[in-house]
Amino acid sequence: MARHAATFTPTGLTRRQKRDLQRQIAEAQQEATPTRSSRRDRSVPEAAVPGPFGPGITQGGYWNLAKAWIPAHQATSQHIAGIYPFVADSGLGHRGPILGVDLNADALWHFSPWEAYVDSTERGTFSTNILVLGAYRGGKSATVKTLVTRSIAFGQQVVVPSDPKGEWVTVAEAIPGGRVIRLGGGTGTRLNPLDRGPRRTGTTDEQHEQMVKQRRIGTLIALIEMTLGHRLTAVEHAAILDALDRCIERTGDHPTLRGVYEELGRLAGETDAAFRAADGAIQPRFVLRRLVEGDLSGLFEDESTVEFDQDAPIVVTDTSELFARGDLAAQLTQVCSTAWIQAVISDRGARRTRYVVREEGWRDMTSLSSLQMFQQWLKLSRHYGISNIVILHKMGDLDAVGDDGSLERSLAYSIVGDIENKFIFRVNHQEQTALRTRLNLPAPHVEMARQLRKGEFLAYVGQYSYLVDCFATSTPWEYELFATDDAVSPADHDDAALRVIDPDELDALWPEATEPADQSVRGWLQPPARDLTEEL
Repeated sequence: MARHAATFTPTGLTRRQKRDLQRQIAEAQQEATPTRSSRRDRSVPEAAVPGPFGPGITQGGYWNLAKAWIPAHQATSQHIAGIYPFVADSGLGHRGPILGVDLNADALWHFSPWEAYVDSTERGTFSTNILVLGAYRGGKSATVKTLVTRSIAFGQQVVVPSDPKGEWVTVAEAIPGGRVIRLGGGTGTRLNPLDRGPRRTGTTDEQHEQMVKQRRIGTLIALIEMTLGHRLTAVEHAAILDALDRCIERTGDHPTLRGVYEELGRLAGETDAAFRAADGAIQPRFVLRRLVEGDLSGLFEDESTVEFDQDAPIVVTDTSELFARGDLAAQLTQVCSTAWIQAVISDRGARRTRYVVREEGWRDMTSLSSLQMFQQWLKLSRHYGISNIVILHKMGDLDAVGDDGSLERSLAYSIVGDIENKFIFRVNHQEQTALRTRLNLPAPHVEMARQLRKGEFLAYVGQYSYLVDCFATSTPWEYELFATDDAVSPADHDDAALRVIDPDELDALWPEATEPADQSVRGWLQPPARDLTEEL
């Protein structure tokens, strides 16, 4: 609504008085007219005092040159979850068996290394091998058993080349069609690590012969270097090749460790060889003597007495009777049994997918030759449709491989670090530095790994990580079958109840003094007298 004003000029005023009156009227009208402002100016609060700047510049108070700006709220994902409770990770999908519950998404967690490998999205992975790392009683073995047994329903097979504790035997016996191969303990079972194995589909005669020869040479060199503790010389290497060729020719392509041992003995007696094979045959012959005539005889020196059942859902080689003979015997046994199984399952044309569970995985990496064989086997796992599960208790297990700063130890850490899929269970305080430096895990994840409960693990699949609880989906049948600490049982009595001791029993147990003690100061300071009658 418009406002109108009227002005009256008195008569009898001089010109100067009229000009002053007009100026006063103009000033009054100007003060009465409200100032116009834009929407942006109207949104700014009024200044504390009149003026364009207010008291902000001179008195350190409020000033209204610009609109107030409030920064965005920042918080961690742990706290922001209370504001956005419905944000959760999508996981790996529903392909493969259920392995547990994703604690971050509160959803079932499915996992299959082959499904993750063929996944073309950003959640895919480039390897089918799995590293399982964690302290004792963390739930490693039970989780691995849960994964492989549930995968049998999806068409996968399970192979355990060496079971040092005998814990996989009960699993194989509980699964219909499972097969157990027992070594030692008077069973009379023998495995020939130099077996030819079935021919690989799609290979030529020359390719097949070359692969068989390389596997046999690699097994012999790994056995001998592991026992000697150092690399073979050129003369020793040549002597082994010559002895293997002679054994193949003499046995009609059925070489054995006993045959190579005998050929090395013949070479040691030949002094007219061009490359002095007699000198190079001595040390390898002494090494093979332990497998032929020593404490490991009757296991690997002759032809195999059993065959690998390729149709069995699970095949376990029980070596628990041999691991009590020492670390070296355990390492030699693991190399021989693994070489015999690899000769059978490395057929790509069979179109089979198998888990190869390597308990005490560091035993497969004790020498440079065994490390090279292990590395090649891991690289070819995708080619053969195999998923190697390497189980370690701690990264410090690899310190037993070679000396500090040696090529063997560096190669062992490199092999373990290159395994893309990792299951990290509860670790000890000493493993923090190794996990950050060797496996390149973030510091918050390392701290979380120290606080995991039994059965919980951090799963690294490709570029993503998950927090999984395996035991959340375990059944009572699985709990009982997969238990590995059954030797530790609770007490058969209740120690919580207070037991009152009869005072007479205490008096009977209290020693009686043979003579009255001297209670004076001299008696306290004087050393006790010794009775020397019995000593004399």
